Amino acid sequence: MIRVGLISDTHGLLRPQAVAALQGSDFIVHGGDIGGAGILDALAAIAPLTVVRGNNDREAWAGAVPETAFLKVGDVHVYAIHDLSQIDIDPAGAGVRVVISGHSHQPKVEERNGVLYVNPGSAGPRRFKLPIAVAELIVDGDTVRARIVELPL
Repeated sequence: MIRVGLISDTHGLLRPQAVAALQGSDFIVHGGDIGGAGILDALAAIAPLTVVRGNNDREAWAGAVPETAFLKVGDVHVYAIHDLSQIDIDPAGAGVRVVISGHSHQPKVEERNGVLYVNPGSAGPRRFKLPIAVAELIVDGDTVRARIVELPL
């Protein structure tokens, strides 16, 4: 069993509650709108990190961050993109089992056409009345499940 910690939309704020929730992850995926290279360093100290650039990641450090990323977790192919409306592949056709996104700040887990879509929500500054959250993805062979973890503030 492999545990992937999912985080997005930190916007320069890496809360200690988010760090605590991600501890024990085998991998971490950040869905963009990072807000600073220091956040990437802190996350990479917890587990191997995959990250995509968000629409607000415009500083020089973000130039090296890709807009999309593919990774294989066990037997499962995962695709990450910040804004789901910008997706440029057919996930099912590409053999992708999980799509990780951010952007909306709304935590959500939804399965469509055999593909699990996970938005961990926002772990950074609160927006509107949306929860502050991260998520976890559990991969067991070719089986995947995800859950949202609302952070206590």
